[in-house]
Amino acid sequence: MRKILAGLAGVGLALTLTACGSEEIPADSVYANQGALVGISMPTKESERWIADGDAMVEQFKAMGYTTQLEYSDNTAQMQQQQVKSLIDKGSKLLVIAAVDGSQLTDQLKLAASKDIDVIAYDRLLTETQDVGYQATFDNKRVGEMQAQLLVDRLDLNANDDKTYNIEWFAGSKTDRNAKSFYDGNKAILQPYLQSGKVKILSGERSFKVMTTEGYSGKVAQDRMTRLLDEYYQDENVDAVLSPYDGMSIGIINALKEKGYGTAEKPMPVVSGQDAEIPSVQSILNNEQTATIFKDTRELAKVAVEQGNALLTESEPIVNDTTTYDNDVKIVPTYQLNPVQVDKSNYKTLLIDSGYITEEELKAKA
Repeated sequence: MRKILAGLAGVGLALTLTACGSEEIPADSVYANQGALVGISMPTKESERWIADGDAMVEQFKAMGYTTQLEYSDNTAQMQQQQVKSLIDKGSKLLVIAAVDGSQLTDQLKLAASKDIDVIAYDRLLTETQDVGYQATFDNKRVGEMQAQLLVDRLDLNANDDKTYNIEWFAGSKTDRNAKSFYDGNKAILQPYLQSGKVKILSGERSFKVMTTEGYSGKVAQDRMTRLLDEYYQDENVDAVLSPYDGMSIGIINALKEKGYGTAEKPMPVVSGQDAEIPSVQSILNNEQTATIFKDTRELAKVAVEQGNALLTESEPIVNDTTTYDNDVKIVPTYQLNPVQVDKSNYKTLLIDSGYITEEELKAKA
C-alpha cells in the first residue's frame, strides 16, 4: 500500500485529483496486481502529442510499480487491432487505448472482457462496444468553440460595420469521434455569422462529411487548401482558415504561402490549431499560425494513470461526466479536462515556464 501511495505522490496526482475522494483498497487486490502489465496503445508517432502522451503514461505507471508495454499503430486500424490482441495475449491486466478508429476494436475489446481486462479510452472514445470501462479526455466541444471564437475575435466579427469576411473550414478524421465534437463546437460559434452573411465560405463546403481530413493528415489538408485557393480565391482573399489540428494547420499554411500569402500585400489569414506541437508554436512565433489549443498531455496522463490504478486496486476510478459520452452502446463514464488557448502573448508562461517544451526545442525546430 505504501508503495502505491508513494507512487501517486510521485506523479503529482494530488495537484488536480484530491477532490475526487478515495475508498479503502482491499489488501488482496493490491498485492495481486503489483508489477501488473499495463498495455498502452497509441495511434501514431507522426504527431508529437501522442509520443508525449505515451511517454508520460509509461513513466507514471512505472513509478507506481507496474510494468508497461507501449505500442504505436502508424494510424492504421488493422495494425492497432493486431497490437491490442498481442497486448491481451501477453497478459495485460489493463489496456489504455487511444484509437485510430474507435469503432474497429470491438472484437479485441470483447476478448479483453472475457479475460477480465479493464479498458480505458484515452482522449478518443471507443465506440459501438460495451467493453470499455472509463475514458480520460478533454472537453472537445469546448476545443471547437475556442477555435471558432479565435476567428470571431481576430476578425472582430462583432464590430458594427458592413465588412464581410471569407473563411474556409476544415474538419478532422471521420474515424475519430472527437472530430465531430470539434466541428459541433465550431458550428455553435460560427452559425450566427454565417446566417447573417458576415462570414462567407466561397467554396460552399461546410458539412462535416465534406470537410473531413483522413488521418488528420497535413498533406491532405494542404492539397485541399491548394484546391480551394485555385478554385475560389483567384479574385478574392481568404481571411481565416478554421483548422482543428496543428499538423493540418502547417499543411494549410504551406498551401497559403505557395499562393503568396504571408506578405505585406497579402497578409496571412487567421489560422487556428490544436495540440501546441512545436512546429506550430514556432509558426505562431513567426506570425503565421495565429493560435493553438493546448491540451496538457501530462495532466491527461495523470488522469488515465489514476483511473487505471483504481481499476487495478479495485477502488473507484475518478469521473466528472456521466452523461456526455455515448458510444452508441453505453454512456462511458469520463474524466474531462479543460483546454487552454495559446498564442504569442502567453506561450512562454503556459508552455515554457511550465516545462511542457523548452526554448531549445523551439530553436531546434526553427
